[in-house]
Amino acid sequence: MNICVFLSAADLDERYTRPARDFAELVGKGGHTLVWGGSESGLMKVVADGVRDTGGRLVGVSVDFLSAVARADADEMVVARDLAERKALLLAKSDAVVIMVGGTGTLDEATEILELKKHGKHAKPVVLLNTAGFYDGLKAQFRRMEAEGFLPLPLTDLVFFAEDGVSALAYLEESSGVR
Repeated sequence: MNICVFLSAADLDERYTRPARDFAELVGKGGHTLVWGGSESGLMKVVADGVRDTGGRLVGVSVDFLSAVARADADEMVVARDLAERKALLLAKSDAVVIMVGGTGTLDEATEILELKKHGKHAKPVVLLNTAGFYDGLKAQFRRMEAEGFLPLPLTDLVFFAEDGVSALAYLEESSGVR
C-alpha cells in the first residue's frame, strides 16, 4: 500500500519524534511505501528514515522552492511547481492518507484532502494520528461541525482518529483490504 503522510518538517521533541518513528517502522515492516513531502528535515526525515531502515520504499513529492532539502536517496522524487500541484500528486500517488502533527501546511493539506473526500473526489481512507493529544481541539471542532449540520456525511466516513501508530495502520490495512 502507498501511504501518504502529511506532517511537519520541523525538528520536534521526543513526544512527537518517537511515535513518528514507531509508525514509520510499522509502515516499512509491513512492506508499504511512504509517500511524503520529500524533505530531509524534521519529522519528515524521521519518518523517511524509519521506513527506509525497515525495508519500505520512499516516494517523495517536493516543491520547487524546497527542492534543495529533498531527500537524495528516495526511490522516487518528483518536484512539483507549486503547493497545489504537490498536494494533487501526493494524493494521486497514494492509496491511503495519514495526517500527523504539523503546522499550517499540514493543516492545509488535511483540510483539502478531507474536502475532496467529502465531495467524492476520492474514497481513500484518511487517518488523523492524534499523537500526544495534538489534535484534540480539531477533533472537537469536527464533532461540532457534524452535530450542527456542517458535514453532509458522518464524520466517521471522512476520517478515523487514531491515538497510536498501531491502530492507524490497522485501520488503513482493514479499510484497504491489505493484510
